[in-house]
Amino acid sequence: MDPARWQRISPLLDELFGLDAVDRERRLRAVRAEDPELAEELAALIALDEDEGFLSEPALKPSQLVMPGRQVGPYRLEHLLGEGGMGQVWLASRADGLYQRRVGLKLLRPGLVDTNLRLRFTRERQILARLAHPHIARLLDAGISSEGLPYLALEYIDGIPITDYCREHDTPLATRLQMFEQVCAAVSHAHANLIVHRDLKPSNILVTPAGDVRLLDFGIAKLLDSDSGPERTRTGTRAFTLHYAAPEQIRGEPVTTMTDVYSLGVVLYELLVDAKPYRPNRGSDAAWEESILLHDPVRPSQAVLHPSGASPRGEAHDPHALRRRARTLAGDLDNIVLKALSKPPERRYPSVEALAQDLLRYASGRPVRARAQSWRYRMGKFVGRHRWQLATGTLTTAVVVIALVMGLWQSRQAVAEAARAQAIQAFMIGVLESAGGTREGEPMDMRALLATAVERGERELADQPGALAEVLGVVAGLHISLDEPLQAQELLDRQALLLGAMHPIPEQLGLDAITQRGRVAELLGDPSGCIEVMQPALARIADHPLAFPLPTAAFRAQLSRCRIALARTQRSEPLFQRVASLDGGAASPSVPDERLERLTAILQGAQQDPRCQSLPGGKDSEGCNGSIEPSPRTTFLYSARDTDR
Repeated sequence: MDPARWQRISPLLDELFGLDAVDRERRLRAVRAEDPELAEELAALIALDEDEGFLSEPALKPSQLVMPGRQVGPYRLEHLLGEGGMGQVWLASRADGLYQRRVGLKLLRPGLVDTNLRLRFTRERQILARLAHPHIARLLDAGISSEGLPYLALEYIDGIPITDYCREHDTPLATRLQMFEQVCAAVSHAHANLIVHRDLKPSNILVTPAGDVRLLDFGIAKLLDSDSGPERTRTGTRAFTLHYAAPEQIRGEPVTTMTDVYSLGVVLYELLVDAKPYRPNRGSDAAWEESILLHDPVRPSQAVLHPSGASPRGEAHDPHALRRRARTLAGDLDNIVLKALSKPPERRYPSVEALAQDLLRYASGRPVRARAQSWRYRMGKFVGRHRWQLATGTLTTAVVVIALVMGLWQSRQAVAEAARAQAIQAFMIGVLESAGGTREGEPMDMRALLATAVERGERELADQPGALAEVLGVVAGLHISLDEPLQAQELLDRQALLLGAMHPIPEQLGLDAITQRGRVAELLGDPSGCIEVMQPALARIADHPLAFPLPTAAFRAQLSRCRIALARTQRSEPLFQRVASLDGGAASPSVPDERLERLTAILQGAQQDPRCQSLPGGKDSEGCNGSIEPSPRTTFLYSARDTDR
């Protein structure tokens, strides 16, 4: 009976059942007058309803009953493993004793005479015969029993659905993804043989106790290279499992390999979240269809934070564990799952292999195709992938960069020093050449020459403060040689302004400037001022004693002279009066500077000889290199030295 005919009969039948026998007969006569055939069909249906013997006998003959112990072909049935819309799967073993092997024996549901179901069963046999993959249950045998019952003998898989396995074993995320990749490999093999499974769900994906994955049940699979007429002729029958069906399956549109991609996306979602991607307000099929067709799935990273119902995982009631899971899922895994669950097939992964490859990219820390390939994202994945290498490499790179920077700085310093030296050399040559303009035989006016040097320097070296500062120092040194400390001090003050504006100050130039300022202070009779100027720089010299050996030696010598001069100023008069008295008046109160310098040198030499440390008059006095002979005068000088220290 076609649906249009039934739509006409159904309301009339309801009407007739509501009438008593007399009115029902009257109504049937009225229908018969209009459509005799319709009236006959109605009368037959009413007669079946009134027949008390209906189904009083078994619908199946005893020979058609399927039960444990029955033999189907060469196999003996042990117990029922499961059943679906069109068939049953039994655990069976060989009954003929040829070999010992247990199989999963798939049979058509007894009593079904639908030609389309038999065609589908035959097609499943053809499909399984084309598949040979370690993660697909193998077809071992096929045939028809003596009672005309077709059967398929499949590899028996002692396992449980993949989602149940992962929940029971609290399987880590990485292992779940590895199992899912095995599923993808099996489905990809089927697609390569032009087969779409169309019913991918956890109950068709079993995991053995050893952790191996097997894909089952190609009962509603579609051969892409053959006519699928039986599916088109079955009206009102679902050739899929609703919760794992793609939108195009619900709409009755053609299925492709991307239909399996969607179903795998649902399975992956359950593996990651332990829940389904949709949460309809009602549990009816209509509500589920609406969610699949119209609503977006909840992002996995958000779904784990708001679990629906009780979760068997130990972390379900641990908010910290849930947040850790959410952080793990956020980003790449979110995007991979949502891409697989896209409503339009063209927005999903183009193949199961592409989905598996993206999961491998995630596992290895590489950028996934499900996300926009921004520079920041790709760099972040690179850093995460090479974390330890980069840690070591960064340290090495930092050392290399520092070395390069230091080398570059030193190179630039050397270039700057060379340029400054060349500028000064050219400048001084120019000054000397200008001095050659005097008439032959006339003496050169040195002071005028120095004034010209300063004037030209400030004019020609205005854009080279380092070179100008050095010129001012050179000219100041010449004024010192001419015993003109005031002129030297003026130039050194101008030099100090230039050095103060330089960052950093060239170390040698700065050291020379301090030494010259100390010398000027000494010449002006201010040894304490000399020490005040030079003492702060002593610590810097102590840190780098060999950086500039000659300028450092000049600095120390100048500071020593200033200290001696200060000591002479404070103690020389009473000291030498005492020396004169001890010497019997041989020495005048005014001792010449040369004699003082000679005595100071003797004292310094003795100070460096350890045998003279006990002078005067100690046990080590003898054999003091003959540098100084103990006497009342030297004893007094040593006491003066010790007081000065």
